[in-house]
Amino acid sequence: MHWNLFTWRNYSFQAPLHFLALLERAWPGSPSHAADPSAPGYRGRARNWAWPGLGVVDRPPRSLKPSCRGEQRLWRRWRVSACACSVLHFPGDTGTSPVPASDPSQCAWRCCICQEVCSRSRSCSAAVTLPGSSGLCQPATLRSNWTNYMWLLQIFALLFVVYLIYWLIDRMNNEKLEMKDAWWGPGSKPSTREDESIRPFKVETSEEEIKDLYQRIDLTRFTPPLEDTRFHYGFNSNYLKKVVSYWRNQFDWKKQVEILNKYPHFKTKIEGIDIHFIHVKPTKPPAGHKVKPLLMIHGWPGSFYEFYKIIPLLTDPESHGLNYNQVFEVICPSIPGYGFSEAPHKQGFNTVAAAQIYCKLMSRLGFQEFFVQGGDWGSLICTNIAQMAPSQVKGIHINMCFLDSSNLYIFGSLLLGRWFPWLFGFRKRDLELLYPAKKILHSIFRESGYMHIQSTKPDTVGCALNNCPVGLAAYILEKFSTWTNPEYLYLEDGGLEKKFTLDDLLTNIMIYWVTRSIIPSQRFYKENMGQGIGVQKHSKMKVFVPAGLSAFPYELVHCPESWARKKFPYLCSYTHMAQGGHFAAFEEPLLLAEDIQKFVGTIKGK
Repeated sequence: MHWNLFTWRNYSFQAPLHFLALLERAWPGSPSHAADPSAPGYRGRARNWAWPGLGVVDRPPRSLKPSCRGEQRLWRRWRVSACACSVLHFPGDTGTSPVPASDPSQCAWRCCICQEVCSRSRSCSAAVTLPGSSGLCQPATLRSNWTNYMWLLQIFALLFVVYLIYWLIDRMNNEKLEMKDAWWGPGSKPSTREDESIRPFKVETSEEEIKDLYQRIDLTRFTPPLEDTRFHYGFNSNYLKKVVSYWRNQFDWKKQVEILNKYPHFKTKIEGIDIHFIHVKPTKPPAGHKVKPLLMIHGWPGSFYEFYKIIPLLTDPESHGLNYNQVFEVICPSIPGYGFSEAPHKQGFNTVAAAQIYCKLMSRLGFQEFFVQGGDWGSLICTNIAQMAPSQVKGIHINMCFLDSSNLYIFGSLLLGRWFPWLFGFRKRDLELLYPAKKILHSIFRESGYMHIQSTKPDTVGCALNNCPVGLAAYILEKFSTWTNPEYLYLEDGGLEKKFTLDDLLTNIMIYWVTRSIIPSQRFYKENMGQGIGVQKHSKMKVFVPAGLSAFPYELVHCPESWARKKFPYLCSYTHMAQGGHFAAFEEPLLLAEDIQKFVGTIKGK
């Protein structure tokens, strides 16, 4: 085969001619080609070449590659050019003139070294002649001194862009949630200053209230369950009859009201709505130890009553065998629209709005610094409080972790973590709770039907629940069964009395019933998830305060420590709990109290 270095159709030559000029500059005194016919190494029209380190060869090495993106583009253009060119002359070549192109305009090009565009108005005596054009580039200015280091500049530019992107993302993550002027009361915000007084409150009931409840219970129509269904189809109506019978004939609501009132209740108006809360202080604060304010927030379908068993463990730990050095005064508010807190009168009341109200509540109570703790919606509200007032929140402890569902790390680790657990920081317990993934995903699908309803049309189902106490009980108590332990699904009684008493369960139901709060509590899902999951600003933001997480084995979605650190960079306490499910404070008050104390002690130790 006849090899010609300048034959355009010779595809074995993969470098533009001006790349050879770079080699000339790189090896002065040892030319990469013989430009002059009289020079040593010249053997005719580029049939043989003197190549540094190779001697005289009949073609350039195959390893020769274009040295810059411009050369690559130029080489590709030569390969696909429609020009009918066959020969290209090199400086000093005395051969015949190149064959003209059929369309000279298609051969126009820009040299990536000298950046000069060849044109008919430019010529020189030592240049590469382009086919179809008398325009010549000037090799004397092939490359200036600074372009010898262009690749370094490109690397530095790339690093700068990467750093800039990282800085912007980090700055966004360090942003605080802004506190905005809001009004959730009826009508427009009045021009007068809001009443900031804190008023004592007492839970009360009446004979008319109880009589109306009994009448509605007596009118209940039950549908018999399918054979051997247990709790697979929801709340088993055979066991529901037992619960309703106890509710109608044995449950003493007046006695439970007295239990509710054993802790001090208060109300205060914030942003146009009354906020209910209980505030419990230690009866015997230890000498020499500072009492720590702790804001505890419930979720759905719970209430402030969830914390009644854990409050004495935190306010009087010594009497219950706990660390007496960690003593708290506990503030447990009702989320607006839940329990005895007034429901918002306007659309848009989400967890961020609730967080802003609670920040104002703690400020109104005189706390400049405090701890926060919560599960379910309470976990997300606590997270928003820490994002909104990081200088005030000394630490956040949660027993359910809300993560960014669009995080590729979480998705990738879930797919590959079973085979490469060490790569994602998974422990043996994490693998047990996350896999098989098919089973976990099926469980989430089975238990999330309520969420789809409440996130779209909460008022529709709420209308039925608000008028039928037995329907309300079945709807809520079914969650206290399967969310406590998914294995309770296979029991005739749903395992409800394994962790709770009927008095405790029915007290929570009565709080929803007497306050008629089931519909506004369900609307909270619509306000937070109606536009989609993970679309709000706070879902992308990290939490830069000390954090602790109690990972209960039967929580709806398990969160490994490596996942939690993506949201909470300052995670200083992570505990795999021995037992327990979604309603941690209600189910396992002692375990949760011990972990809260451990978390606060870790912060103090730092």
